[in-house]
Amino acid sequence: MPEDHKILVIDDDQDILLAAKLLLKRHVEAVDICNRPEQLPKLLGATQYDAVLLDMNFSPGESSGQEGLYWLQEVLALDPDAVVVMITAHSAVELAVEAMKYGATDFIAKPWQNEKVLATLSAAIKLRHSRREATQLRQSNAALIEANQPQSDMIGESPHMQQVKRVIERAAPTDANVLILGENGTGKELVARELHQQSQRRDKAFVAVDLGAVSENLFESELFGHAKGAFTGADKARVGRLLAANGGTLFLDEIGNIPLHLQAKLLTVLEQRQVTPLGSNKHQPLDIRLVAATNVQRDQLADERLFRQDLLYRLNTVEITLPALRERADDIVLIAQHYLQLHKRKYQKPDLEFSSQALDDIAAYEWPGNVRALRHAVERAVILSDGPCLHSSDLQIPSNHSAPSIPETLSDIDSISVNPNAPGVDLDLEKAERELVSTALHRHNFNISQAAKALGITRASLYRRMEKYDL
Repeated sequence: MPEDHKILVIDDDQDILLAAKLLLKRHVEAVDICNRPEQLPKLLGATQYDAVLLDMNFSPGESSGQEGLYWLQEVLALDPDAVVVMITAHSAVELAVEAMKYGATDFIAKPWQNEKVLATLSAAIKLRHSRREATQLRQSNAALIEANQPQSDMIGESPHMQQVKRVIERAAPTDANVLILGENGTGKELVARELHQQSQRRDKAFVAVDLGAVSENLFESELFGHAKGAFTGADKARVGRLLAANGGTLFLDEIGNIPLHLQAKLLTVLEQRQVTPLGSNKHQPLDIRLVAATNVQRDQLADERLFRQDLLYRLNTVEITLPALRERADDIVLIAQHYLQLHKRKYQKPDLEFSSQALDDIAAYEWPGNVRALRHAVERAVILSDGPCLHSSDLQIPSNHSAPSIPETLSDIDSISVNPNAPGVDLDLEKAERELVSTALHRHNFNISQAAKALGITRASLYRRMEKYDL
């Protein structure tokens, strides 16, 4: 039995108390004894005990066990995770079993055997340790959930956004699945988080999965999890994203880009409401609110050669279409000002403001990357600013509001004719790659699939470069 633990023994028989202390003090750090149960609140308030030994009867001639049941409930009211072992006579074993229905962990019959006492307390201490860890984990999870629930950044007074907000308000309190449509950068994940925040599941997990960054061969492991030894390299079991979101909301982004055969597997899980991890034959129940999003056009989703219609029906109980930023021009300046205030605080530049010309250009520019592009432009401008005013040039808004003409793919860079000895030629490869990636994204309105195809790289490679260059 571990030695760094504390035990409390409550019994009206002084001989029992003395015998318990003599036995246990050789095995644990401290043993407190008490013959008056009314002192329990004070004792439990001052010390966290790893186990409590509690007698069933205290008054002379009492044998009903009601006193023990009363004080058992008092202990558990003071400390719900407490581990209580009842002390009873052999003739009152049935009472001890009744006490376990009230929350006691185990019982010891008098006269006891020392080995039985030590074994029972050892198991009780392990249980107490597990309960304490579980409580700490629940508290940590609650803190993480709260910390990851920022105030809504859904800014906009345009008719388009007012309609989106109305749909969110109506759909959020339900468990209806929601499909969010819209170009890249329009704020689909933001809408998903808002749905979660306004739902009955707000105190549970919100788990987001970017399916565009999940390779086909890892799809099942990522979403459904796997058992130890399920495949080469699976040296330990892993909980999939679906079960990680159990009780909460699962957000599947880029849903329109997963292959048909994987769509079928996802549909099966959603219909059966249970998950079977790879390499396991044990089904686990699934209770999630599903929110999916895609930048694929609605007419493409309706093409059964590209997307399973039965899955589409399962996903779009409620459908929300987010407008492109150019379709709600009245909101552009509001959003820019919001991100300016946010990044002024973040980078400790409280005096920064937009020039009047910058505000005009911000409002006039079509922002092919939508809100995401505007946010990045403002943050970059704040970071690099060296004065109190942000100008159009700081935001890198083209003077003619169009992207520069550069090669279509990364492979085309070899065809550029450059005199390396010419003055002003920048041979920084990373800078050139960043410009190529940025231009491809802008040219294809931040459609990841089209931009990746134009660059001659995979979607995963494009995501890595976007992260690397903060695009």
